[in-house]
Amino acid sequence: MITVLIYMALAVLTVFLAITIYNFITAPMLRDVPPPANEQQYASNPFVSVLVPARNEATNIGNCLAGLLAQSYKNMEIIVLDDHSEDKTSEIVQEFAKHYPQIRLVQGRPLPPEWTGKNWACQQLSATARGIIYIFTDADNTHAPNAVENTVRWMQRYDLSMLSAFPQQQTESLPEQLAVPIVDMFVYAGLPLWLTYTSAYPSLAAANGQWIAFTRQAYIELGGHLSVRKHVVEDVELSRATKQRGLRMITTAGTDAVFCRMYKNFDEVWNGFTKNLFGLVGYSSIGFFALLAMLLVACVLPYMTVWFSELRWISLGAIALNVLLRLAISIKYKHPLTASILLHPVGVLFVVAIGINSFIRVKQGKIQWKSRTIDTTTLMKGISLEEEPKP
Repeated sequence: MITVLIYMALAVLTVFLAITIYNFITAPMLRDVPPPANEQQYASNPFVSVLVPARNEATNIGNCLAGLLAQSYKNMEIIVLDDHSEDKTSEIVQEFAKHYPQIRLVQGRPLPPEWTGKNWACQQLSATARGIIYIFTDADNTHAPNAVENTVRWMQRYDLSMLSAFPQQQTESLPEQLAVPIVDMFVYAGLPLWLTYTSAYPSLAAANGQWIAFTRQAYIELGGHLSVRKHVVEDVELSRATKQRGLRMITTAGTDAVFCRMYKNFDEVWNGFTKNLFGLVGYSSIGFFALLAMLLVACVLPYMTVWFSELRWISLGAIALNVLLRLAISIKYKHPLTASILLHPVGVLFVVAIGINSFIRVKQGKIQWKSRTIDTTTLMKGISLEEEPKP
């Protein structure tokens, strides 16, 4: 039985490595501007609304706004919604707004019972936006000067209704370095990124709400964040809805363009991914545990069976594939090299443990995040775009 599992690990890892190499060579990178289809394609500079939901982001919002103010693209506004922060987030934004008229501060309204906090904040931001293009960015992001301009050019070049980018994740503490790159690996080793553009299948959609852009027309057609108001993994749901409506989208790698340090300690890593992991497979219990089992077989089992003489060589082959996989991803997307390779199976075990906790907490009906309790009892139910929230 174990021998069969190791051969299965080799097969899975071969597919993962093939996808990784394909993305290594071809992945759409936000830092690069695609050549225009004609001389006039990039002549227009549509007005852009950069929309920043912020809750208790006093330590981050200043750096975020400084990077947005330094953008090469100037035809834009920056709107920050203070989502009932308990720190000095609002005061910091107000100070910036005194000196830079393109910045506006919006005070968030009370959270309705049917909404998650971020979705409600984004919906309120969209209601105040004047842009032809909306770009939602998290308050803990920082940005290269070309992030906005390149987003606009990608959307113009491929006539996109939606674009998303997975930021370059910055990790310092060991829990971050163990877990965050593994979650990135789900994308870069599991999905050829160009398929998010070329394929019409919603199952081949992906997005990251840390940097996600829509044309105003598409955002309205999708129903905005109203249509995903109960979802924790709203970005993936919006990308699937985009494909279902036949609209064009693409998911890019944001390396060298958008940067984020998602979490800063063990508790934030544990609770943050607990909020998200089960939702990555649409809250399918069978799919979720199949994913966890596949990770354990492919990325952990070979490191255990290598100590058995009759399985040593095939196990070494599986370990070599794991090393090549993580090495390629680390080089391309700038993950921490040592932790990614030497502690790879430890990182996978850590993420599997968080995943099991995510499953349990969602099934129990409550998740805690940013001093709020998220009711998960409705997450696994379908939501109609036409359904209106209760007052």
